[in-house]
This record gives sequence, C-alpha cells and structure tokens, in this order.
Amino acid sequence: MPGIGKLLKQAQKMQKAMEATQAELGNLEIEGSAAGGAVKAVVNGQGSLKSIKLDPEFLKEDVKSVEESIVAAVSDAAAKAKAKSEEEMGKITGGFGIPGLM
Repeated sequence: MPGIGKLLKQAQKMQKAMEATQAELGNLEIEGSAAGGAVKAVVNGQGSLKSIKLDPEFLKEDVKSVEESIVAAVSDAAAKAKAKSEEEMGKITGGFGIPGLM
C-alpha cells in the first residue's frame, strides 16, 4: 500500500500548514463596531477579545443601549474573525471540511 505513505506525508504537510496559519491568525487584529462606530471591539483571528473602545459621548446613553452595543460590536468582530479563519483554513484544505480540524 504505497499510497498510504504518500497520504500520510500529505496529511503531515497539511497539519504543519494549519498550525502555521493558526499562529498567524492569533496575531491578526480584526475590528468590529456598533452604534455607528461609537463602540469598537478588536479580536484576534482566533476570535479572542483583545480590546474594546467606547466613545465617551456614547457613555451618556442609557446603560442597556451601551451594553447591547458592546455585545453587537464583539459579535461583529467575532463573525469577521471566523470568516477570515475559515477562508485561510480553506486555502489549506482545499475547501474540504475535515471533522475535528476546524
């Protein structure tokens, strides 16, 4: 079964590429916003929250509105990060969804 050895080498190569891509995604900064830019959230390419910035004038709004806008900005940034991650991983896997790898 010489084909299995070749397949294993390809899998190892793909795994290394995926690890390198994950490291690169960890260094990316992706911004999401809400309330017309009054709330900005930054996540890395893996979706981890890095920072939140609030326009001081926006803090004069009611608390519920501010809280909802923070959640919306974080959700926006996380969605962008997920899309970027899927795009980069898709380049490696050729668009095939491999269970357990994403």
